[in-house]
Amino acid sequence: MKKYLLFLLMAAGFSACKKEETTAIKPLDVNVAVTYNLSANTYSLPLNKVKVKFTNVSTKVSREFDVPDNGIVTVNQLSPGFYDIDASVTLSASEYTAITNIPVEKEVTFNASIKNKQITVDFAEPLNLTLATGFTGDWVIKQVYYAGSDRINGALYRDQFIEFYNNSDKVLYADGLLFAETVGIVSRTSAASYHLTSTGQMDWTKSQNMPSNIDANNDYIYARALLQIPGNGNQYPVQPGKSIVVAQTALNHKSPFIGNDGKSVSVLDPTLTVDLSTADFEAYYAPLLARPLASDIDNPNVPNLNVLSFFGNDMLFDNPGRYSYALIKMEDGVDPNTLGQYPYPTKATPSSSATKYFQIPNKYVIDAVEVQPLEADDRIPKKYNTTLDAGFTYVPKGSYTSQSIIRKTEKTVNGRIILKDTNNSTEDFTFLDIASPRGFK
Repeated sequence: MKKYLLFLLMAAGFSACKKEETTAIKPLDVNVAVTYNLSANTYSLPLNKVKVKFTNVSTKVSREFDVPDNGIVTVNQLSPGFYDIDASVTLSASEYTAITNIPVEKEVTFNASIKNKQITVDFAEPLNLTLATGFTGDWVIKQVYYAGSDRINGALYRDQFIEFYNNSDKVLYADGLLFAETVGIVSRTSAASYHLTSTGQMDWTKSQNMPSNIDANNDYIYARALLQIPGNGNQYPVQPGKSIVVAQTALNHKSPFIGNDGKSVSVLDPTLTVDLSTADFEAYYAPLLARPLASDIDNPNVPNLNVLSFFGNDMLFDNPGRYSYALIKMEDGVDPNTLGQYPYPTKATPSSSATKYFQIPNKYVIDAVEVQPLEADDRIPKKYNTTLDAGFTYVPKGSYTSQSIIRKTEKTVNGRIILKDTNNSTEDFTFLDIASPRGFK
């Protein structure tokens, strides 16, 4: 009996040791190759100034690495997990011009990213990061208040707004600017209904009646809401370092008001919401709807946006952050109403009444901000490519928290605040605990 018990104990010990050996998670080395996406072969840009950053999606812990001249980075002892991998480099205007012989007035930033990449214990594939530069313009999206405020004590979603900023040193005119809430896959469960690309996003090449001679996935974005600032071209000047606030409803949401149904609308805690009575523009959907929201009040002192397409009963931004935002300026006299419109690329043939979405060429996008949900498990494939936004941003407390995303202050020159703009929202944006129209961070 004693021998039998001893045998069992030894077997159990061996089994435990074996299990411990086989389930141990061992760090591994990962190689990353960094290159530039250059249209010309007459010059080369420096790789030894590039930084590569690995951020563990679960722990939020980051490690940063310098890239050597050969462009190959070895990341040693990386724990298995899901990672956001970003590469970035900024060249001064003089340095970029000296290398390329292309005159520029501003510094030039190149970005590359791979989001939510799973690194397993047996991971062996090379990671390739191709640096690309995007357009950095005079206008930027400064703040987006999409989360809304508390459902009971705040204003729910009716206090949402978006803010655009003149980041240049000259007067700009807001007349004719458009902005879009852009569409794509918003959940893993819904993805099965659509034709998808290798990245997991919608494959717009499969959309009904899509032209075959264009790159529908990479050269365009698609809007479920497209709104335009009115004006004759020089009607709405914006000074350097100043912004314009576009409200869902241009009212002081801290104070009670009478809704269009004749009933009083108020909040229990005014500190959770914002005063939008001095907004520059507002969205007014009531004339377009059979049953508008009670909170959709027309402020006669605030100009209304031109609504080219809309979703829902008002300018309702998605509270979880599953859609993204683009600022657009049409050139060459193109009328935005003439842009193509296409239905979702569903596997099932769309009905004749299926909603169609404006197709907007990337060349007209002057700024874009990719937004993602708070929880890593809820993240969705990126809608924007690296030339529009190499990263993404989000509010850290999630929906109905009064938080907004806001572009970081980079520097102040002669009293004028210049906001950070590298075409990477992960680096360019932070958040406010309470949204603040015309505020800074």
